[in-house]
Amino acid sequence: MIILWILLSILAGILGVLVLYLVFTCICSLFISKRKEYDKNSKFYRFLLYSWTWIALRLLRVNVHITGMEKLPKDGRFVFVGNHISNYDPIITWYALRKYDLAFISKESNFNIPIFGRIIRKCCFMSIDRTNPKNAVKTITRASGLIKADEVSMAVYPEGTRNKTQDVLLPFHNVVFKIAQKPQVPIVVASTYGTNKIAGRTPFRRTHVYLDILNVLPAEEVLQSRTAEIGSTVTRIITENLEKYTIGEKDEKLLHIV
Repeated sequence: MIILWILLSILAGILGVLVLYLVFTCICSLFISKRKEYDKNSKFYRFLLYSWTWIALRLLRVNVHITGMEKLPKDGRFVFVGNHISNYDPIITWYALRKYDLAFISKESNFNIPIFGRIIRKCCFMSIDRTNPKNAVKTITRASGLIKADEVSMAVYPEGTRNKTQDVLLPFHNVVFKIAQKPQVPIVVASTYGTNKIAGRTPFRRTHVYLDILNVLPAEEVLQSRTAEIGSTVTRIITENLEKYTIGEKDEKLLHIV
């Protein structure tokens, strides 16, 4: 009985700390404008973002397996691209690559999410207007500028929206590769697998998701190639890797768990 009370007290204490931390985060988010576009990456709000991501992944019982970290650029900024199958994709990615301070280009509705939308805005995430090519070009130019200023590395999903089939990639919006061409930085190509299973398994079953860093296209190659050529190369790299996956098959001995 004493042990039970001790366990309950510990649980109550943890919940109390989480509630206080949530209140603190809410207050901090009020200092962020919902309409302003920020050009300085905030280390403080990055800490809030990463800490809540760590908490969320554990509450959701998600294990993230990542391969190919050694392929990432040792210094300098880059543009991250990959396939998009779930709303969890960017969350998994920005936490796994937290050392690189990724800023995602995302749909406008994500910035209207209470608290969270303000925090990602302060971390230089930016929305893109898919229906207005002129505004989309402005976003691409601004993203390139943030890389040039060495504030963040940018991340974007060339498919433009979630792909519910997963087997075949949606046609790419190749214009996004200009984000890397203007500041002349490499493109990191990755694939994500398993994130679309999280919602159906949480919280009763653990979910294993896989983020594979597949290749890095050198800045020189990116600069000298047409965006359509880059899109074809990225499509091939991601498709070939996804074909290796079958449900329940993955040699975990080769994986690094983060």
